[in-house]
Amino acid sequence: RGFSSEDNLRELQRTGGHYIAGERMRSGKPVVEEALSRPGRYQTVRDNLELKEIVIGDGEACVRYILARNPREEERDRAARETVLKRLREELTHLAEKHGSPYPKAACELMANQAYGKYLKLDKHGRPRIDQDKVRAEERLDGKYLIRTSDDTISAENVALGYKQLLEVEDAFRTLKTTLNLRPVYHRLEDRIRAHILLCWLALLLVRAAERGTGQTWRVLRDRLERMHLGEFAGDDGRVLQRTETTAEQKQIFSAFKVSEPSRILGITATDAKKPAPDT
Repeated sequence: RGFSSEDNLRELQRTGGHYIAGERMRSGKPVVEEALSRPGRYQTVRDNLELKEIVIGDGEACVRYILARNPREEERDRAARETVLKRLREELTHLAEKHGSPYPKAACELMANQAYGKYLKLDKHGRPRIDQDKVRAEERLDGKYLIRTSDDTISAENVALGYKQLLEVEDAFRTLKTTLNLRPVYHRLEDRIRAHILLCWLALLLVRAAERGTGQTWRVLRDRLERMHLGEFAGDDGRVLQRTETTAEQKQIFSAFKVSEPSRILGITATDAKKPAPDT
């Protein structure tokens, strides 16, 4: 992604290689529109992965596309759009109540809004209205992504899975740069810089192992595990370090990794026997 211009793709093929590239479905390119409009049934290849293979053109000029659809993502996209449209209708109602100079400014802000603007158009009076054609165009893309490949020897399923690996790599870089704070690096010596990067990489490996082992995101796992606390209880007879009880969700996480739960009691310190008070 980012290198999928026509010139770059041709350059890759000049050396005898092949590519798997994502196509921007909102690019407006005629060949993309044709691929999205091509009739045909989807084939279910895995849970929540349906594929439709499309070949456009003839001979050396033909282009192979794989249109992928995730039914769960389709439902999420639909629900998210309905939420946005509901808020947009409320904003348009408030906008209709404005008069005078505040109206043009509020209308421009609404049109420029990243979430709302793509569903709006101006009517003949210059007032923003919901464009149902734009809404239907977005509905057509729910849960879908379009892949283009020059290799006609691998199956549509392997093309889609190969492309998903790219998404995982990009997600890994985002985790390194944000969650694990790989940058900025405040070290000056090379060995310390290497150590910093190695520790971040090991942390990323742990994050990915946790996500693959449980099927949950690291944010969810961290939130659930952070609810386990260590309490200190002190009295006349001594001090006890005891953790909170394991929740059902935490037990599932430990079970997925076949890891024993931490001990409930992490330390006991007894107080010396009281000495008699000195005579006064």
